[in-house]
Amino acid sequence: MTVLAPTTPDAVVRAIEPGSTVIVPIANGEPVDVLDAIEAHAPRLEAVTIHQMHSLHDRPYLHGAHRGHLDHVSYFLSEITRPAFHAGTIDLVPAHFSEVPTLLARRPGPKLVVAACSMPDRHGYVSLGTNADYTASFIGRVPFFVEANPHMPRTFGRNQIHLNQTIGWTQVERPLFEVPPAQPDDVDCRIAHFVVARIPDGATIQVGIGRIPNAILRFLADRRDLGIHTELLSDGAVDLIESGVVNGVHKHRRPGKVVTTFCLGTQRLYDFLHENPVVELLPVDWVNDPRIIGTEPNFVSINATTEVDLLGQCASETIAGKYWSGSGGQADFARGAMFAENGRAFIVLRSTASTGRSRIVARLTPGSVVTTVKNTVDHVVTEHGIASLRGRSVRERTRALIAIADPSSRERLERDALELGYL
Repeated sequence: MTVLAPTTPDAVVRAIEPGSTVIVPIANGEPVDVLDAIEAHAPRLEAVTIHQMHSLHDRPYLHGAHRGHLDHVSYFLSEITRPAFHAGTIDLVPAHFSEVPTLLARRPGPKLVVAACSMPDRHGYVSLGTNADYTASFIGRVPFFVEANPHMPRTFGRNQIHLNQTIGWTQVERPLFEVPPAQPDDVDCRIAHFVVARIPDGATIQVGIGRIPNAILRFLADRRDLGIHTELLSDGAVDLIESGVVNGVHKHRRPGKVVTTFCLGTQRLYDFLHENPVVELLPVDWVNDPRIIGTEPNFVSINATTEVDLLGQCASETIAGKYWSGSGGQADFARGAMFAENGRAFIVLRSTASTGRSRIVARLTPGSVVTTVKNTVDHVVTEHGIASLRGRSVRERTRALIAIADPSSRERLERDALELGYL
């Protein structure tokens, strides 16, 4: 078979029509040289928008350098895109991660996916490497231009594409962006122990990245026959998989496989992923679909938040009333756990912010947005214990949440709750 020959990154520009939606994967799925080429030609473009979650590379167009020619729409703010959003030079679409492929598909006008990928194998296939996310959903439906990188691991799942299916490809050599594991402190470990005590052998878990999730994964070393079905796979899972704690034998969907939709961590994780058939990268509209998650018995979802009010509403994408991140998949997995037989969902947070302000509040801070609604929230966990909210009355919820607040805040919370009529 004759395989399409590589070309230069700027060849992509010929495929970008006026009004195009250019779809870019999350994090290391971003084809850096291809986007450099697109931006270099920005003055020639007309009303082109780049759609991406969690960008890791800063660029002039994010700050309004090519408005009307090349603009950015984010679905989850990163350290890079957060200042641009607050400055008003990019847009943000609030959305559950599971619905991003559908939202992108419904956009009018021509579409193009540009993505980083592994080097081609002897058959001419590449994988999207650390990613499937929303981009894998468009394989066979939308033109692809890919950037092959020898540092990108070759992974398995529904993230494969033959070079002859693309409109072009180029080759670069660039180390992947690394995110070292955050090291938990004593408070994080206390929170983790409360959660771990409620994870049974044979459970299928979803856990993200950060200090508390890392502590939880560390303390699961004595469990047996765990499964993983998660949107994000990070370094913390590698030890559990390699030790045999995670084997997925009790999973209903994809038994024996670690299911994820994107991966972000250190080189250790990327080396682990390379040609490892136990890990399946699948599109987010399948991985994060609450109806799929709900078919896994003993499913355990673990996610973090920044603020919880006395009704149990969780504001997980704002800090001090200002946008910080995005909805991501928190509500997807919390709802999925609701449907699962013996499922449970945990929202974790430290009881106080670094300023000493209580994160358990009578009312959410003005400007905060609710990510996970009160009727969906199952368990809220701080270093002071667990508040179980599902099916409980307003009065019961209020008392349970005050009990896990910082002791110095409880009297004030009780007064506020009385004024609100919650007690």
